[in-house]
This record gives sequence, C-alpha cells and structure tokens, in this order.
Amino acid sequence: MHILGISALYHDSAAAIIEDGRIIAAVQEERFSRKKHDNRVPENAIIYCLKAAGKKMEELDAVVYYDNPLLTLDRFVKNAEALGSESDGLIERTHDGMFAERLWIAEHLRKRFGRLGKEDRLQVCEHHMSHAASAFYPSPFESAAILTIDGVGEWATTTIAHGRGGHIEMLEELRYPHSLGLIYSAFTAFCGFKVNSGDYKFMGLAPYGEPVYYDIIKEKLIDLKEDGSFRINLEYFDYYKNEYMTNDKFAELFGGPKREMESTITKREMDIAASAQKVTEEIVIALAKHAQKITGEKNLCMAGGVALNCVANGKVLNTGVFDNIWIQPAAGDAGGALGCALYAAYEKYGVKRTADPDDSQQGSYLGPEYSHDYIKKFLDDNGYKYHDYGADVNREVAKLLADENIIGRCSGRMEFGPRALGNRSIIADPRSEKMQSKLNLKIKYRESFRPFAPSVLEEDISDYFEIDCPSPYMLLVENVRKERQIPFDRDAMLKATDFDMLPIVNSKRSDIPAVTHIDYSARIQSVNEKRNPGYYDLIKEFKKLTGCSVIVNTSFNVRGEPIVCTPQDAYKCFMRTEMDVLVLDDFVLLKDEQPKFEDKQDWRSEYELD
Repeated sequence: MHILGISALYHDSAAAIIEDGRIIAAVQEERFSRKKHDNRVPENAIIYCLKAAGKKMEELDAVVYYDNPLLTLDRFVKNAEALGSESDGLIERTHDGMFAERLWIAEHLRKRFGRLGKEDRLQVCEHHMSHAASAFYPSPFESAAILTIDGVGEWATTTIAHGRGGHIEMLEELRYPHSLGLIYSAFTAFCGFKVNSGDYKFMGLAPYGEPVYYDIIKEKLIDLKEDGSFRINLEYFDYYKNEYMTNDKFAELFGGPKREMESTITKREMDIAASAQKVTEEIVIALAKHAQKITGEKNLCMAGGVALNCVANGKVLNTGVFDNIWIQPAAGDAGGALGCALYAAYEKYGVKRTADPDDSQQGSYLGPEYSHDYIKKFLDDNGYKYHDYGADVNREVAKLLADENIIGRCSGRMEFGPRALGNRSIIADPRSEKMQSKLNLKIKYRESFRPFAPSVLEEDISDYFEIDCPSPYMLLVENVRKERQIPFDRDAMLKATDFDMLPIVNSKRSDIPAVTHIDYSARIQSVNEKRNPGYYDLIKEFKKLTGCSVIVNTSFNVRGEPIVCTPQDAYKCFMRTEMDVLVLDDFVLLKDEQPKFEDKQDWRSEYELD
C-alpha cells in the first residue's frame, strides 16, 4: 500500500511517500525550488517521491493533505466576526490564501498530476494529528505520550495525545489565539529576526542575556496554570488581527520600539531572549509533566515547531519525568506530510505497526542522492578539477579537517527536516576558538554569535557532554562536561566590550570551543555506524589523527539559502564562499585548483535574509 502525504500553503511545504508504513522518501519543496521555507504546492517534492517509490499518482492507494481547510476556514470566519470593524487587516492578509488556494488544493493537484490516487480523492488529516502521527509512528516506542506545540493548526495550538500500537487518541488541546508558538514568534519578530526562520537565532541569543523580563512576561502577558495550560493577554499582541505580531503597548512594556532587522543587537534583546526562553521552558516542562500524569507513560514523543527548541527539549529530558524522549526531526510543518501519510496507513487502512527499537525514521536520510557516475559526469562536463579517492576518501578528508580546512560535504541521501546531519553539511575542526566566528562571517555570512553543533561518535557522547543517551537528530541541548570547560567571565567581557558578542565568541570556552556556546551548552548530534556509515567513518578517521571524536557540523548553505540538494547546488555554494574543500561522495575538490567562477548576478540578492 502506497500513500502520499502533502503539506503546503502555510510554510515549509513538503511531500512524503510510504509503503505499508515504511518511509520511502520525504523532502521539502525548498530544496528543489531554492526558495527558503517555500510554501507553494510541492510539485517538485511530489515528483521526487513518486519517482523514489516507482509509482504514478493514479496508482497510489491514497493521497492525504496534512490540514483540514474547512476547519481553518471556520477559524478565519469566527476570528473575523469577533474582530468586527478591526478585521480588515486579517482579511487582507489571509483572504487569498484561504479562498484561492487552500480550499482548492485538490483541484490544483488534479490540474498538475491528474487522478489523485485510485480513489481520485484528496483525504485530509487534522493539523495536530499530522504532527502527532509524525512523532509517534516513526518512534521506537510501542506506546507513548505525545505532545505537539506550534503556532496554530485549524484551531489547536497545543495538544496532548496517547499513542498505543497503531492508534493515537487525542486527549486535550489548547486553542487559538492562545499559542506558545505565536508568542515565541512575536518575541522573535520584536527582536528583529524573521518569523519562522529567525527563531533559532532568538534561541541562540538567550545565553547572552539575563531573564530580567521573566516576571513582566508572567504578570502581563501570559497566565500559566500548573498543568501547562495558559492564556495570552491579547492586549499586547496583534497576530490575531493583522500582519504585525505585537503592538505599541507591547513595545512600551519592553522599553521602546522593536529592533530593526540587521541593526545592532543590544543588551535589551539579549535579556528579552533569555526571558522568553525561560518562560518557554517552564511551559513545555509543565505540559510534559501533565502529559505524563494523564497517560501514565514513560516515553514521550514531540512534534510541532516548538519541538525544534532543543534547549527546552534538553530541559524536559533532564527533569526525569520521562525515561525516553523521541522528537520528530522535521518537527515543523514539513513533517506534517509524513505524519498524515502514516496516520492514514495505520488508522484508516489498518496497516499493522511494529515499533523499530532504533526508530523507523532511517536517520532522516530520506531525500535525493546522486550516483558516482552522475557526479563524475557533472565534474567532467564542466572541467572542474577533482581527486577521486574511492574507499580512502574519509581518511583524506580527515587530514584536511585536522589542518583546519573548512569542508562542504554532499554525500548520500539528503536529510529531511531543518537540520543537516552530515550528508549536506559544512564540517570543520572544533578545537579552534576562531572557527565559530570564521564559519559565521566568512562561510555562512550570518551573525557571529550563532552557535554550531557538534557531531560526535555515539559511543563517545558521554566523554564530551553531560548526556547518557543518543541524540541522532540534533534536537537535544546539553552541557559540555565540566572537566572540558574553561572558565571565563561572560558578564565582565560583555560589559568591557559594550556588549559586543564577537570577543566572547572567539574566547576559548572548552577544549572544543567551536561547538561550545557561551553557557557551555551544545546542540548535539550523535553518529552511529548503522545509520550513516560514511559520516561515522569520517569522524572515526578524524579521531585516529587527533584523538578528538567531535567535528563541527552546520548546514551546507549560506544565510537565506535552503540547504543544498544537488552536486550543482553544492559546487555553487562552495565557490561563492570561503570554503576550502568540497566533498561530493568520493570526489574531493580543492578551492585553489578550481577554474575561475563567475556569477551572472550578485548571488546574495537571490536569497531573502532570514
């Protein structure tokens, strides 16, 4: 039984295809269109998924959409009705998307692909059920509590469910406009970062500040109950009525107008980030405790955009409320494509589910890959000089890493979700204290304060970090071990430099400084031989040379660009930046050996800043 799942028309459109519950392929549209967070109907992603499964659209047993447009319409109408004369902004912002696109998505798909499966019908799955299904069904658990938190889907913003075998039962929900995802985005926007793509920056900024606004947020903005439920004081927010997230009253509460994008980040923004993060963690922990109480489970599954807040995830793990936590790597809307397909398989069509002890997400390596012959032809046709190292490629690349070269790696199947997990990654030596700012400023062309993640051999994870379980999807933050930390006075350094973050970024905070954030934390990816033997072998070779089991891993892209998909994408990004080396499977390309590269236009104008 083949089922295609589709997410589209909000943000991060994607497609996924499964066979008898087994994931065949899943990919975001942005990787093909080269438009970050592309929200259009994912035609290219659908074409790839059909090709990967060897199926035509009309041969599928089901085609499923991850959201119920009629319930979303109900929210839109009732929201506009409640606003009355203030509804103009809401209508202007959402009318076309609602009435011209979402309600007619089935017709759009038929126009492009013809018959929608054997039944010629587009089935729908409610938004938060899609999230819940994406979290539970691929997890290694036979039963688990399920927590989904995002901006909004139809009416729900937060849900608690119980997964057992092949069945998910929804237990409780919080409803719009009371949304943790939306208020986190409101703070993100107020601090001058872009909603839906700047949230990572906002989270990364938090350790530079102090939570001095925590009490104000709790007193004025959010009424939090012991069970994690909450109500938002809408007097300070505009997200429910127009395109603006906050209003003048909100600005007055935080000492002045919002920070403009690309302007200097001040102590105020640092402190707001620290305060909002603290409140977010408190809410997520309270919700997790309540989920455990009403389900009695020892396992927790999480999805929804807020589940990408890996700092909060680590705090949940450390409470010990649950023995085990599994988070969907594509926790945002893209993962809904996978979730709705899995939900249809298990709930509607009765496919039998057997939990895989290692999970059935396959490392999230679910996208396109390119053969040795394809890559060789691409390089030869364009006259690009390369070294084909064959089976010795990881040994040679490890040497280049140890010499502090910055390397782009495009190898194997592309990752599904926002994290690069080694196959579409920029990698580097973590032992250099200058590497973080160098990568940010000269390779990624982004803010210097943003931290980088470590990829570490799974068997060595506890030698470097305060964690005793695998973290394969880079969704848990834990501290570098005490004995590896190098003390420094963050507050004194910030004051001495008038809150310039670069000197702190360049300070040596541990023996792996390039992946150690200023609070000694790290967003960890553990790598094992089963899920990614090539990447595992590369880190193993690096360890043989240096004694270090960790390398820097950041996504293979520049600011505003989607992660690279093809060898062509990878070569362009390599030549446009100050990367030293490009690895395309067994082929190694050195920058100083390449022919002169000329762009027909300024490439930075191609991508919208995040």
